[in-house]
Amino acid sequence: MARTPLAADRIAARLAEIPLWRHEDGKLRRSYRFADFTTAFGFMTRCAFVAEKLDHHPDWSNVYNKVEVTLWTHDAGGLTDRDFELAVAMDGFAEQ
Repeated sequence: MARTPLAADRIAARLAEIPLWRHEDGKLRRSYRFADFTTAFGFMTRCAFVAEKLDHHPDWSNVYNKVEVTLWTHDAGGLTDRDFELAVAMDGFAEQ
């Protein structure tokens, strides 16, 4: 997948796919809440396998049942399709 930053119109179009994410300061951000720590950690574990496959790793933190995620492609200096692909996958895991 290309590591070229997306144009503003492409970002706007891709944001429609992930309505619970915020676009702030050139990055994607989302907070997840789960029933408990084990569920939150399981979510992060599933996401880690996708992130590794994409060679695209999130900036995230976990406190008990809450996971805070920030995505952007560091080496591209902005958002790329990989950010959106990972966000879609994360949302899918959160629904499980």
